[in-house]
Amino acid sequence: MIKLGVIGSTNGTDLQVILDAIGSGKLNAEVSVVLSNQKNAYILERAKNHNVPVVFTSHKGKYRKEFDAELTAVLQKHGVNLVLLIGFMRILSAEFCRRWQDRLLNVHPSLLPKYGGGLDTNVHEEVLKNGDTETGCTIHFVTDEVDGGPILIQKECNVEAHDTVETLKTKVQKLEGEAFIEAIQLIENNSHVR
Repeated sequence: MIKLGVIGSTNGTDLQVILDAIGSGKLNAEVSVVLSNQKNAYILERAKNHNVPVVFTSHKGKYRKEFDAELTAVLQKHGVNLVLLIGFMRILSAEFCRRWQDRLLNVHPSLLPKYGGGLDTNVHEEVLKNGDTETGCTIHFVTDEVDGGPILIQKECNVEAHDTVETLKTKVQKLEGEAFIEAIQLIENNSHVR
């Protein structure tokens, strides 16, 4: 069984999909801890609703390496062997990326390398502005190059003439949850996690 640690700053929509997949037996995993750098992030509430331990760790006034070392300490304490970044709105240190190499996944709301470095709705705005006919999401391993780590899974959807930033976000978020489940299953089946 894979022990997952989740780090996020926002609502954690993908976390809900993962928790539901674990609950239904679709995923042989356990979410051991959910961490956030935002005290009121709904991702913490989602975790509490499923009796998952939560930890709030503020990044304010701390060097990146110092904050990331605190994250690592919590993840280790909870026996985590795969870390998922779900709406985590910070860049991680090279030390953290090396420490969790091949065991650190991020979801990005585009078909990387397109719109790498973009955040949330800004990505969907760019997709519409550029007249793209396809968009989607990418699950990739995290390295110290922002959005540049090896791609594990991509899922695509069409961009329709009537789409707005909100409708695209909804479409892509649905794909993100599915992609995370596939990525976790892939890693579990390949014994990729050390």
